[in-house]
Amino acid sequence: MRQMLDGLEHGLLLAVVVIFLLLAANFQSFQLSFIVVSTVPAVIAGVVLMLWITGTTANLQSFMGAIMAIGVAVANAILLVTFAERARVGQGSSLSAPTPSMAGAVETPVPLSAVEAAIEGARSRLRPILMTSLAMMAGMLSMALGLGESGEQTAPLGRAVIGGLAAATMATLLVLPSVFTLVRARASAKSRSLDPDDPLSGHYVSPVRSVR
Repeated sequence: MRQMLDGLEHGLLLAVVVIFLLLAANFQSFQLSFIVVSTVPAVIAGVVLMLWITGTTANLQSFMGAIMAIGVAVANAILLVTFAERARVGQGSSLSAPTPSMAGAVETPVPLSAVEAAIEGARSRLRPILMTSLAMMAGMLSMALGLGESGEQTAPLGRAVIGGLAAATMATLLVLPSVFTLVRARASAKSRSLDPDDPLSGHYVSPVRSVR
């Protein structure tokens, strides 16, 4: 049993590392990856607290629940961080969206500060994050109560998911914006992408228009 739990702990750590590297490749930024992964400790704390409150031991089911909670928490964090970063560089925000000027021309989007972008991201993504987390926790409620045949065997999974998501949701909406502000306060609005088609990249190649 001890060997199995040790293997699960190592597997969980490896999963977090792989998630971090995949996020770094997707965002092309280690800072944004760190911000997203910073929700994982909240999940672990929520799982441990829920297991302690309910008197449930750590076993295979509870580890599976923790992994499920981490997956949902990371997805919610990606949602918020992506929106906040786009707002910070002047894309995809109601505050920085292009608006028609008095002359009828469309003005260039205005980048937001890290604080404004974090607040805008949390405000705009509040409902999707809450709906995702609450739906997941509601679905696990009957399992966490141990109802039905062999309910006590699967109860740790439901309890771990509920505890982890409850803590992660609060951390995503309350703590994650602060982490985003601290980490991205001095970051440049220019993307580090090497993609010549990315308008925010320093390697952006403007399309050549033919003059007639």
